[in-house]
Parts: sequence; structure tokens; C-alpha cells
Amino acid sequence: MTIDQRHLDDLRRKFGNSAGGEMLDPHFRAVARSVFKDGDSRKWPFADPATLLDARFIENGLRPEILNDLDVALIGVPMDLGVTNRAGARLGPRAVRGIDRVGPYEHVLRVAPMGSLRVADVGDVPMRSRFDLAECHADIEACYRMIAGTKAIPLSVGGDHSISGAILKGLAHRQPVGMIHIDAHCDTAGPYEGSKFHHGAPFREAVLAGVLDPHRTVQIGIRGGGEYLWEFSFASGMTVIHAEEVADMGIPAVIAKALAVVGAGPTYLTFDVDSLDPAFAPGTGTPETGGLLPREVLAMLRGFKGIDLVGGDVVEIAPQYDATTNTAQIAAQVLFEILCLATFKPRRDV
Repeated sequence: MTIDQRHLDDLRRKFGNSAGGEMLDPHFRAVARSVFKDGDSRKWPFADPATLLDARFIENGLRPEILNDLDVALIGVPMDLGVTNRAGARLGPRAVRGIDRVGPYEHVLRVAPMGSLRVADVGDVPMRSRFDLAECHADIEACYRMIAGTKAIPLSVGGDHSISGAILKGLAHRQPVGMIHIDAHCDTAGPYEGSKFHHGAPFREAVLAGVLDPHRTVQIGIRGGGEYLWEFSFASGMTVIHAEEVADMGIPAVIAKALAVVGAGPTYLTFDVDSLDPAFAPGTGTPETGGLLPREVLAMLRGFKGIDLVGGDVVEIAPQYDATTNTAQIAAQVLFEILCLATFKPRRDV
């Protein structure tokens, strides 16, 4: 069988002398123009100090005058005093910053967010004590209360999951939000050993504080031996989709259910890496077998396109338990997907 010479000649005419940054398709050409800065040259992914999603870094960036000039602020919250099992998630932000190649293009959503949004890594939340969990939560809450008064959408990397409760108390102090929560655990338990601030309780605390609407909250991927601890989720009216139900329902049905629960109101998105099966993400403090696949999580996130995203986080990355760096790689990809969702946030007249 001979090659189609006319087709080959046409390809040679179109692409034979073009550079790697030159595209014919209008959409791809627009993306390439936002990525290539000098012909076919791009910044080396392994050069310069590491930042979240390779975004530009703004030193001392957690200030209103900086945040008001951003669409999205990428923030580290390196605190893990709330863990109940293996410690180490304080190193999560550094591990995710160390992932040197995520994006710039999301092929399903067909978007390159760095080219359409003003994005920066603004550093880590400053905390006064490395020993006092309640004081750390107070510092986190105060920081996100300040952020709530700016134009930036905060996307955070933890840290253990207890940080999300403090973030919600700061971010949603004026109006309660709904939430899409992907996790192995509901994190709605009561106080343990005198503390209500641990990572198994942030969303009970957020509901009781009046900042999280349980009727607009969906929890996806739940499993393991702690089901009896999550009574509050069911009593408060949260929608719980267990890991095995994800398989039974199918991803499109899970997406449709989540969108129906959160509706058109302001919504926070929180992702715990232990929602994934530890075969894919062993670097976490409370691994649970029988978890979600990375492909399932990415499909869900893409399906949440159009939610009124007010903030999000990726938490519980404990890199010392994963010599492969796969857990940090997945966490960085999830952070990128949430960033992509920010490009589709409904615009409101101010």
C-alpha cells in the first residue's frame, strides 16, 4: 500500500518549516502564544526556585494590595498539628512546589489558566506558634478573613485537613458556603482528647460556626472503619457518597449529584489525597484501601466546571511516605484542575 503523496505534500507545506511554537489551529495558537515567549523557547521546568504550579512568586504576597491585583492566589499552609495518625503533612506545600511540570494546558476543558488568569504563589500563611494547634487555627482564620475582603480566589496546599475548618471560618464569615469534599473520611467527628481542632472534625466545626451549609455539602469517596464517627454528616443533612457507590453510580451520575447539591451558590472545593487508593497516593497520614482512582478524580473535577468557586484546597500530602513522589504529583495535578475551574467561575457584576 502506497502513501498518499498529496496528503504528505500538504503536511510538508504546512508543517515542514514551522517551529514548535507555531500552531495553525486558532485555539492552539492562542494557547501557544501564552506559553512561548520567544519563538519556540520555554522556561526550563527545572530552573529557578520552585513555586506552586510554577506560578510567579510574590514575596510577602499575603497583603490586600497584592491580592486585589490577582484572580487566584496560591497559598501554602504548612501545619499538621491536627493529625491523629502519621504526621508529616507540614511538608506538603514544599513537596507540591517541587513538582516541576504540571500544565500549562488542560486538554479536556481546553483551557490554559495561566494565560487567562492573574495567578501567583504568594507564599505560606504565617503562624505564631509551631506548637499550639488552636493558635495556628486562629492565625489561619485571620489570614483568610483578610483574603475574603480581596478579589483573589485562594487555592491552598496543606497541611492536614484541620486547616480547612479555619479557612472556611475566615473565608465564609459573611455568608455560608456549600462544599464539594473529596476524601476517604467525612471529617465530622467530635472532640478527641480535649481538642475539637483535629483533622477529623473541621466540617462539624464549620457547620456549627455557621460558615458551611450542610444541605449544600457533598462528601465523595468515603470509606474505611470510621463510619460510626460520621454521624454528624448524616444528621446535619450532608450528602455522603461512599467509594463503592462511586463505582456503582458511575462518574457522570456522581458529578450530576454533586452539582445538584451545591447548586449555583458560592462553593468551596476541598481534596484530601487519602481519597485516592494508597496504591496511587501512599504519601498521606491516614491511608485507606479501596479508594478512588486518579482518573476518576480528574473526571469529577472537570465535571464541576461552572461552579461558583470561592476557594479550594489540596491537603494531607506527607511526602516522606512516598519515595516515588507520586502523591505530590497527583496533588499538583488536582491543584491545577481546581485552578482551571477558576477560569469558568460565573462572573458577577459588582
